[in-house]
Amino acid sequence: MSNNTTNTKAMVPMYKKIAFGIGMLANQMFPAALGVFMVVLLAGFGFDPWMVGFLTFAPRLFDFIIDPIMGFITDNTRSRWGRRRHYVFIGALIMGISFLLMWQIFKENGVYFNFIYFLSFKLLLYLGLTIFSVPFVAMGYEMSEDFHERTQIMAIAQWIGQWAWVIVPWFWIIMYDKELFTNPEVATRTLAIWVGIPCMIFAMVPAFFITAKSTVDETSFKSISIRNIGEIFKNLIHEFKEAFKIADFRKLCFATFYTFNAFNTVAQFTFFIIVYYLFNGNQQAAGIWPAIFGSGGALVTTFLVIPLVVKMAKKIGKKKAFLVSQSISIFGYILLYSLFIPGKPYLFLIAIPFFSFGIGGLFTTMMSMTADVCDVDELNYGLRREGIFGAIYWWVVKFGFAVAGLLSYLILDVINFDGNLAQQSPETLFWLRFCFSAIPITGTLIAIFYMWNYGLTEEKLKSIQDELAKRKQKGKTQSSSYLSGKLAALLKDKDLKTSIHTALNQKSSIELKALFSETLNNGLHGLCFSAYVDNQKVGDILSESQIKRRIDIIAPYSKWVRSFSCTEGNELIPEIAKQKGLKTIVGAWISNDKARNEKEIDALVALAKSGLVDIAVVGNEVLHRNEISEQELVTYINRVKVALPNIPVSYVDAYYQFLDRPNLISTCDVLLVNFYPFWEGASIDYATTYLQNMYEVTKNIGQGKKIIISETGWPSKGETVDEAIPTEVNAMKYFISSQEWAKNNNIELFHFSSFDEPWKVVQEGTVGTAWGIWDENEKLKF
Repeated sequence: MSNNTTNTKAMVPMYKKIAFGIGMLANQMFPAALGVFMVVLLAGFGFDPWMVGFLTFAPRLFDFIIDPIMGFITDNTRSRWGRRRHYVFIGALIMGISFLLMWQIFKENGVYFNFIYFLSFKLLLYLGLTIFSVPFVAMGYEMSEDFHERTQIMAIAQWIGQWAWVIVPWFWIIMYDKELFTNPEVATRTLAIWVGIPCMIFAMVPAFFITAKSTVDETSFKSISIRNIGEIFKNLIHEFKEAFKIADFRKLCFATFYTFNAFNTVAQFTFFIIVYYLFNGNQQAAGIWPAIFGSGGALVTTFLVIPLVVKMAKKIGKKKAFLVSQSISIFGYILLYSLFIPGKPYLFLIAIPFFSFGIGGLFTTMMSMTADVCDVDELNYGLRREGIFGAIYWWVVKFGFAVAGLLSYLILDVINFDGNLAQQSPETLFWLRFCFSAIPITGTLIAIFYMWNYGLTEEKLKSIQDELAKRKQKGKTQSSSYLSGKLAALLKDKDLKTSIHTALNQKSSIELKALFSETLNNGLHGLCFSAYVDNQKVGDILSESQIKRRIDIIAPYSKWVRSFSCTEGNELIPEIAKQKGLKTIVGAWISNDKARNEKEIDALVALAKSGLVDIAVVGNEVLHRNEISEQELVTYINRVKVALPNIPVSYVDAYYQFLDRPNLISTCDVLLVNFYPFWEGASIDYATTYLQNMYEVTKNIGQGKKIIISETGWPSKGETVDEAIPTEVNAMKYFISSQEWAKNNNIELFHFSSFDEPWKVVQEGTVGTAWGIWDENEKLKF
């Protein structure tokens, strides 16, 4: 049950909701008018059914391809107008002009010329529709974070947008009114202008009234240019995979596809059933009844369905509101089959309020639920990608439209419908009626099946948003992060803004990649091993095959490997590493879980006694996380030292954790220290200078013990820390400079990390996921 509360801070001004709704009117008017006008191609311009089917399917397939590309582009656009507004304006302009030009065809030019002409402008129309609709829909998803406010936004948008379906059916009447136009062909040429220009203006409204913050300085966005088109497609495929990994989003897409596709497959039959079945082929006798059918359904949706679905969604939740509305529509289609009675068209009016719940309930709930899924995506991957999710969702809708258009005319072909005949055979009319009810019922039942176990409730979304809010707060303690300025505070009188490797700043990205590859191929002292593959997290059991596969990848480039735990499959890492000739630093994970600590220590000792450990580590950043006291930690370390007298034993933490702990330093056989100029907020230009000074600070209090850099690195994407900017170029620069500095000074350094770690998004945001040399798919990033 819903708690029926709305966050007042998340409330959106009404004028913005209306502006979004006016954009939705244009978004629905173009395809709605197109669907009505297409009948003229078949009956007026002499196109074969296969031609009309192709003209319906091919542009939708084009749309199907370019929508996700536009989603990626709008999500990663740096602009002073924000990510969306200028695309909405440009797309509106292209849509309006191409729509009115598309219909300026003349019968005397011949079928094949008109076919090519129409196809060309229809492809241009769909290009404009994509440029407009993808960022436009994303605008709606990001207008509010509130569960119920999102439904209100989408409901208002659908309410205004539904007027397209109220108005458009009357075009059927206008087109065939000989007092207005000499023939339907002349009508479409004129009506196209009446539709194209006003709707172009309507589509521009959101660009003017829904403002957005500048994204010019956004650093987490991916680069968009012709030069990196290959990288764009690579990222696009990756984002598609990430989106479809969200089970609830898959359910939304599949349910929408089957509901919408089934509805649109038979929507084209409405005119034919009314004219040829109810009025025996007499178009004049049919009069305004085709328009009443379409317009009546839209009016019922506008004034009855949408308000009721909104109330249901707030009372019983969005999923149940969807299931109830679709069940009502099934009853409506059953009723409709019985109420199509020749000579009595008024009877079908009884069924309209019922089957109208299908499409009306679909988009009111589904668009709101897609906005909710964007929060799940941020939780999983740390990114706000309304554009790509909107593109994928409407990609499914448009693909369904394309399939429906193709199926419509194929069905007409199969049942021997002939638009040139004044009357159709009884068999043809029977199958028209049967398909008109059976296909939507079947599609709706499949959609209900998919949505039955949809799990994103209001309560679950609230917990996700709470977690996202916590993640955005400062003072995280899950890593050696968020101590910006620590070194500068320690070395107040020292100028840290000097660059050791100025030559790197003059190199192009191509030169950096070559130098990166050369540095990697020359070999590293050590790598921190990232064991968890995509979709895994801490606590999951690691398999031998995944560890072996990843060890095989890094073995040619490193002499040592460092692991962090000795349980849950991590105990296999040192054995497999030894088989590949690598030396090992093996860590027992220590926390405030005393029972687990015992298991970790016992496993570490066992591994070491088996000859699989070159340096034993007791704990990683446990003092930084403030989970146990220094004395408890020292006790653990001494226990392991007694058990392993011939193996160096140490502890790993950030350098500043050792500064006031002489007892801890004396307990460790060697010092394993983490140095992160990035978390100190250092500019990449001075990062190696920071690294060197961190090392010197530690050396001064190190009691003459050997210092090994147990972790250092730079992320390739994510959130900034003061002057530290995570980019691929900066990650390469730091890798090259830190490796060169370490080798020149005979310092043993473990680079963090081997592979990207998506699971860390929960603790550290996007920036925590992107420290690897290889990505989560085990592909070399640079």
